[in-house]
Amino acid sequence: MREPAIRSRPAREKLPAGGLELLHLLARLLRRPRRGDRRLPLLWLVWPAGDGAAGALLRRFVGQGTRRRVPHAVLDLTARPAAGAARPGPDDVAGVLRELHRQLSVEAFGAARLRFRHYPLADWLMHQSLAVGVDAADSGRAALVRRLRDWRGRRAGDDPQVGGGSAVGTALQVLLWLLRRAVPSVVFRIAVSGRVPVFGRQYRWFMRQQYLAPRQSVTFLGFAERLTAGWRDGEHPVQVEKLLLHAFLEDLRQAYRRRFWRRPGDWRRTAYPVLLLDGVATDNVGHTLVRLLDEVRNETGRNDPLLVVAVAAGPPPEPAAARPVAQAEEAYEEWAEALPEIRRLRRPGAWLVVLRIDGDDVGAPAGVAPPALVAPDPPWWSRRFLPAAVALVLLAGLGVWATGRWAPDCRPWPTDRVTVRLVGGECVGYSDTAGQVFNSEPGQDRLRAVQRRIFAQNRAAEEVWRRSDHRRPYLTLVYLGSLTGNRTRADEESYVSEREELEGMATAQYALLKESAAADDAALLHIVVANAGRQMRHAGEAVRLLEKLARDDPTVLGVVGLVDSRTSTASALRELNRVGLPVLAPTLSADRMDANSSLYLAMSAPNREQVRMVEAYARQVLRVGEAHVYWTTGEGSSLAEDHYVATLVDGLRERFGSRLTRLDEWRSGRRMTQECGYSGMLFFAGRWSEFDGFLRALKECGADPPRHLVADDSVNRYMANPGLRASAPGNLPVTYVSKAALATCAALRAAQARRDDARGSFLTWIGADDLLDPPRCRDGAGPPVGERVSLAYDASMMMVRALESLAARLRHADTGRRWDPRSVNPVGVHAEVLRQNAAGGYPGVGGLVRYAPDSGEPVAKRLALLTVARVPDVAAPPVEVFACGVADGGPDPGCRPR
Repeated sequence: MREPAIRSRPAREKLPAGGLELLHLLARLLRRPRRGDRRLPLLWLVWPAGDGAAGALLRRFVGQGTRRRVPHAVLDLTARPAAGAARPGPDDVAGVLRELHRQLSVEAFGAARLRFRHYPLADWLMHQSLAVGVDAADSGRAALVRRLRDWRGRRAGDDPQVGGGSAVGTALQVLLWLLRRAVPSVVFRIAVSGRVPVFGRQYRWFMRQQYLAPRQSVTFLGFAERLTAGWRDGEHPVQVEKLLLHAFLEDLRQAYRRRFWRRPGDWRRTAYPVLLLDGVATDNVGHTLVRLLDEVRNETGRNDPLLVVAVAAGPPPEPAAARPVAQAEEAYEEWAEALPEIRRLRRPGAWLVVLRIDGDDVGAPAGVAPPALVAPDPPWWSRRFLPAAVALVLLAGLGVWATGRWAPDCRPWPTDRVTVRLVGGECVGYSDTAGQVFNSEPGQDRLRAVQRRIFAQNRAAEEVWRRSDHRRPYLTLVYLGSLTGNRTRADEESYVSEREELEGMATAQYALLKESAAADDAALLHIVVANAGRQMRHAGEAVRLLEKLARDDPTVLGVVGLVDSRTSTASALRELNRVGLPVLAPTLSADRMDANSSLYLAMSAPNREQVRMVEAYARQVLRVGEAHVYWTTGEGSSLAEDHYVATLVDGLRERFGSRLTRLDEWRSGRRMTQECGYSGMLFFAGRWSEFDGFLRALKECGADPPRHLVADDSVNRYMANPGLRASAPGNLPVTYVSKAALATCAALRAAQARRDDARGSFLTWIGADDLLDPPRCRDGAGPPVGERVSLAYDASMMMVRALESLAARLRHADTGRRWDPRSVNPVGVHAEVLRQNAAGGYPGVGGLVRYAPDSGEPVAKRLALLTVARVPDVAAPPVEVFACGVADGGPDPGCRPR
């Protein structure tokens, strides 16, 4: 196949003697071969006249053409700078590269513009100014992360991670664009880590190139910090310049790289870019740039598609023989033949080809005009319509495939009882088999493991029920919670509460499986796991799916879970009440949540009881006369939407009255120096997700922190997360509310020693080898049990015992009859729970549960205050210092210190 010719057009400038040979060489070098790529020299053109004629001639040569032109950049070092501007100094390589990037990245050459990914990032980092110093290191790094994420977001449309014009490349671009919009923060963390293929290739490149010893920084963020203003003062200036130049050349290499999946797009680049440097001298930036180009090519061993033509009045200082311009072709051939050897030896000027125009050759022969270079047209089959047509067909197929709103980690299997939908980027729906396990995010292995344990026990329960000839009572409980949506690190477990509640239900299921095979009166528990999305925002869709499940499966008798007291949770309660499904909420505590459902039962004391305990603790133990309260609602929420925080704040305002001398909202980034040394009670009345930032704000107090920091029960989710606690800022002591202090490892062992059968059995189950991973409270060691494990266990067993009671009454003397799930209904089981409760309450592991008539909130349910001396000290167990409510029976003892 013949290579496309470089077409020429007449021009007005006259050629010097031998100039036509030079232009023929340039036309040859700038024409890109159909296969492979050629090595391009650094042409140093010695023009003694020094009148700018050579630069004008070359600009005319590459700058003409009405359609496709050669990509080129021109830098005239002899031109007078604009008013107020300084002429670039010999070391202003960064400024020159910035101008070259501006000229080459414009869409003005009749083809797709050259895209730069690495160089703009390096140049942007050099313009960032961070606080320098040991005390400001953390804030400087955080500021850099925020700016980098914002900068990346602004460039997302111009910075695709997978390029090309083929169908596969276009589809990947579309998918990656959607992914960046759906979960930008997670994608940023994945990309900046450089550990995942496809994502963050530009960050990974910086850590693998050779300049500024990037491995000394360990991570890209550390390396990026070294490039910022102030921090860069400790780096070698030449290394910084070479890094910038190497990044610039790497962008050109990638723009001209040929790969099979983006081949049509590469074939449209038919001419190499050229850089024209006019007025180069040994003491200006032009020579500095040429020298650095030569050194970078030698040191990296990489070729690049940039042709450099430097016009100077004299030869370069590097040892390179000058040849007459009339011998341009021969000089290039000799250089190309010798290049492998001289670049291997890394000799200075290895890439230089010096051509001279003698003084008596400056005159132009009459009638000879220079040609103008026009880039060849690309082959017809590389035109844009072909990949566009293929991409349209592929997208149409993807649209048909996605009709059911499936995703790689959100899909029902034909043989499994799974119903899920992709809503707002989250997998919403329910599952009872391993065909669909919720949450594929990194760091959530334990959440996925407990789901798989439940699904395995589902199969075991079905098998036991089948072997009992369906004699044993059989019920299905749905766990409904927020199993996706949180922003997490790769090593961060962000769903501790949800995982603990599932572990509690799995423990109840395990205990029932351990009953004797002949115990026909012992129920079997089947569990369905359902996801309502972040902050229960998609609870409406989840409840609609569960409504159909309840109609089709008569064993579905109730719902356990609902992790946040928000408007979306209240709406879900109303919908579940309409469907006729009871809800047992292990941890919901917003006041009057039971107003949304007549079938609602809370397992934890309401907020007004929490407020009563906190006020009594401040008065009886701390003996302080006033309190400061700061509240938060979490990301993307408001006080009107967050019933938990709103009722807690209202209760504190009412209970403390004039003693509440400060009530304010805390937001991320707000300083807390006004609380340094505060002797009253400082109360955090917000969501656990904001507590780490709150502690960071208090860290500024240093050796003068507030005297008494107390936090609400939401912070228990933070304290139950060892990963978050281990990296917690400061060493403040914290006292926080616990809803199940009777279910700590120490309390359970003490109960077992007292022959408390309920808590002793629970301790045995959670320490079993074949249930929780890892087992809890074993041999005086092991991880803590987690208070939500006991609360969810109590909720599940309360429903189980009600069903067993109904089954015993329905069978009477005929104990051999099969269990008919249609003989009971969810409302009847809820009524049985209340009937049993009226006889004295349910003796739960986390304390006695009693309900007042016509109320779904427990009465005198035990609450406690736990204290840790240092938040990051994960190994030290919390100490109970105050408690309210009934533990095991009898009258309410009130609030008292421990």
